[in-house]
Amino acid sequence: MGMNKLPLAKRTQILAMLCEGSSMRSISRIADVSINTVSKLLVEAGEAALAIHDETVRGVKASRIQCDEIWSFCYAKAKNVPTAKDAPEGAGDVWTWTAIDADTKLMVSYFVGDRGGESAMILMDDLRARLANRVQLTTDGHKAYLEAVEGAFGADVDYAQLVKIYGELGGGTPERRYSPAECNGIRKRRVEGNPDIAHVSTSHVERMNLSIRMQNRRFTRLTNAFSKKLDNHIHALALYFAFYNFCRIHKSLRITPAMAAGITDRLWTLDDIVAKIDAMAPAPKPRGPYKKRNSN
Repeated sequence: MGMNKLPLAKRTQILAMLCEGSSMRSISRIADVSINTVSKLLVEAGEAALAIHDETVRGVKASRIQCDEIWSFCYAKAKNVPTAKDAPEGAGDVWTWTAIDADTKLMVSYFVGDRGGESAMILMDDLRARLANRVQLTTDGHKAYLEAVEGAFGADVDYAQLVKIYGELGGGTPERRYSPAECNGIRKRRVEGNPDIAHVSTSHVERMNLSIRMQNRRFTRLTNAFSKKLDNHIHALALYFAFYNFCRIHKSLRITPAMAAGITDRLWTLDDIVAKIDAMAPAPKPRGPYKKRNSN
């Protein structure tokens, strides 16, 4: 059964379940389609979502941007990769870098990579290209940001880092291993320009990343659910972020982040994502008795 033959309602049902982070296996069971159909739709929807983001999230007029990285892993945690059986390309720790507008809650830029300097640069260059004006930027104290922000914005940014200071929990005790260290305080550090220290905060982006974890069980399920393929992970995130920016009414704003940010004037639905999939689909190949003749 070709993908284009799947009725619209069935495709939006599958996409809705993917946005909620349901596993492909459960979707295939509930929607009564093969797992292959689900994974093919995820790829198409992920590519459509990346294109929607790329074309639409432009000229963003924001005043405060907060950045954060979310750790997850793909196939196995990095320390286990050398011993993982058939670890695919891209296995290991995966970091999703995010940049959110604190006022509209728009996810302005995101990138899936490692935790190194190159990933930070890709995020910052992308963010810079999507903004219409100078912004106040807050990141955590991760060193990779310093060079990345400098490279992307130069002096054209009001940038501060929020550095969390952690206390030590008793040495190698189990509590130390399984619970995060106590955060004893926060240092706000001006890095560039003239940031308003009262607005140096990463709470919106941290809250957002917590919701991503809650809603997208792809982040919370353990190893075997962490995308066996990094591509699945990226496509699922792209779909989720498009859904989050364009289709989901933000409770306190009562409109979607994209509407709040002024980059669209209407509420989108998953049908819009399906329409983008169809618009991007290659033209059907000729069928019927002439097929052989045409292929020579």
